[in-house]
Amino acid sequence: MTTAALPALFVSHGSPMLAIEPGAAGAFMQRLGPAIERAFGRPRAIVAVSPHTSARAPIVLGSATHHAVHDFGGFPPALYELQYDPPGEPALADDIAARLQNAGIATQRFDDEPGLDHGIWSVLRFAWPDANIPVVPLALAPQQPPAAQWAIGEALAPLAAKGVLVMGSGSITHNLGLVFRGGGQPAAGGAEIAESRAFRDWVAERVARADRAGLLDYRAQAPHAAYMHPSDEHWRPFYIAAGAGGLAHSARLHDSVTYGVLGMDAYAFGAGAAQLAGALEHTPARCE
Repeated sequence: MTTAALPALFVSHGSPMLAIEPGAAGAFMQRLGPAIERAFGRPRAIVAVSPHTSARAPIVLGSATHHAVHDFGGFPPALYELQYDPPGEPALADDIAARLQNAGIATQRFDDEPGLDHGIWSVLRFAWPDANIPVVPLALAPQQPPAAQWAIGEALAPLAAKGVLVMGSGSITHNLGLVFRGGGQPAAGGAEIAESRAFRDWVAERVARADRAGLLDYRAQAPHAAYMHPSDEHWRPFYIAAGAGGLAHSARLHDSVTYGVLGMDAYAFGAGAAQLAGALEHTPARCE
C-alpha cells in the first residue's frame, strides 16, 4: 500500500510494437513500476485512460477481470500472443463514477466490458509484469476539449491519497501518416524530425512554467500542433493526468522518439513528481 500521495502520470505508448520492441521507452517503463514502489509503495489500483477505449462521454469499466485486447492489425504474430490479465475493481469503479457525476460530468458505468486496450496493457506489462494490480479503465471522450479533460482529472485527484494511480496513456506526438510515408517497414530508430522536437520542447517548457492556459490552447499556440496531431485523441489523456496532479509540481520523466516522429515522453504531475523522478534515477531496468 502506498505511503504518500501518488503523482498522476501521462505516458506515451506510441506504436503497438512497443510491446515486443521496447527500446528506450520500454526500458523506462520497466523502471517505472519499481520506482513508484520505491518512492510510494505499491499502488492499490490503477485508473487508466487511453484513446483506444473511447466513447461520447466518459464510461467507467467496472469488470472484475481483464485481459489484453489485441486491437490492431497487420503486426507480427508474436504481438498477438502476448497476454496481460490483471483484476479489475468494481468498488473503485463505483467510486470513480460517483466522483465524476458529483463534479457535474456526465458518466456511465459498465460491468460487462472486460479487457484492456493496447494503450494500457502495452505500458503496464513493462511496469508491473505480474499483472497483479487492479485496473479500472476509464473511456476517453476524445471530442471533449482539453478543459473538459482537465476537469475529469481534477475530479479524480483525491484518489491519489487513497493509493490509486491515475494514468493517461497516449502519445506526445502522433502522426501515423509520417511513420508510414515511405511505404514498407519504417525504421524505429530514425532521426527525429524538427517539427516533433519543437512540439515536445514546447510542451516541456509550458509544463515547467505551469502554463495551464497555454497548454489548454495548444492547438493555437504550440508549434506544428496540427502536423504532430492531425487528430488529437492521443494527446487528450495528457490533460486528464495534468488535471489530476496539477502543474504546481511536475516532472518530465522520460524523453525519447521512435520512427523519428512518435514522441515517447512521460510526465508526472503532483506533489510526488520530483520524488518519483529521483527514484527513477536509482532504479535499474529489469531484464525480460
